[in-house]
Amino acid sequence: MTRVLTQLELLRELEPVAEANLNRHLSMAKDWHPHDYVPWDEGRNFAAMGGVDWEPEQSKLDEVAKAAMITNLLTEDNLPSYHREIAESFSRDGAWGTWVGRWTAEENRHGIVMRDYLVVTRGVDPVALENARMEHMTNGFASPNSTGMLHSVAYVTFQELATRVSHRNTGRACDDSIADKMLQRIAADENLHMIFYRNICDAAIDIAPAQTLAAIVEVLENFQMPGAGMPNFRRNGVLMAKHGIYDLRQHLDDVVMPVLRKWRIFERGLGSEAQQDLDKLGNFLDELERQAGRVEEMRDRSLAREAAKREKVGAHA
Repeated sequence: MTRVLTQLELLRELEPVAEANLNRHLSMAKDWHPHDYVPWDEGRNFAAMGGVDWEPEQSKLDEVAKAAMITNLLTEDNLPSYHREIAESFSRDGAWGTWVGRWTAEENRHGIVMRDYLVVTRGVDPVALENARMEHMTNGFASPNSTGMLHSVAYVTFQELATRVSHRNTGRACDDSIADKMLQRIAADENLHMIFYRNICDAAIDIAPAQTLAAIVEVLENFQMPGAGMPNFRRNGVLMAKHGIYDLRQHLDDVVMPVLRKWRIFERGLGSEAQQDLDKLGNFLDELERQAGRVEEMRDRSLAREAAKREKVGAHA
């Protein structure tokens, strides 16, 4: 039976991979500045400085775009908790430490630019947004999975890709070219972050196949987005799923399966020790497919009812 590697052994074995992927990331990452993506000429003072406080009619965003922007921003706001989780799972030394610092600095820009955009354009209630930020950051974030480097790197692989999908679709939902361009920029960052973590996990499968697969399966079975504890997450999540921002079908088809295919999970030959987890993963994917189908059917019926109701109201107008 293959010996289970310790966290320190895994970090030492994978450090050359981390260094190579850090250098790859630095060669591909594009510098950008949050202030370049904010329409500052739309800004005006609030009541505290002699202006007018926020009113709902000031926002150009519909309810779906508001829910998605708030959810995505509050998710980015919890960066201190994510930094702590990653730093504790990796190391402060060498390539690992450099990556943690660089990743944190890049992620911080996302929250900066999204908040500036929403406050300047008065897209959402800034007081409610700040209250939600205080609550969400005070509660913090703790990974739903077992602690350890393999669980962390597997989780962030899927989470970064999921965040990319959510940001990209939110940009479209805003129906504003500035917001769309801003969120495209953020999504591009998230994609590069995902590639770093995906490549680390890929190398971990070579070094400790059964151990890494067990972590991947546990992460997928218990996966939830890092914003799950924020105020109104369930309501906003339902709105986002219903209107194509991020739903179970996208989670399966655009996040889970592309990563698993890239890792060649079912083709690469992980040994007899991994077979039980491979079977478990196959069953999980089958069930996720069934759930996604049921959710799609329910959503289609709900949207059809809403459309019929609007048509009926219009006919009597």
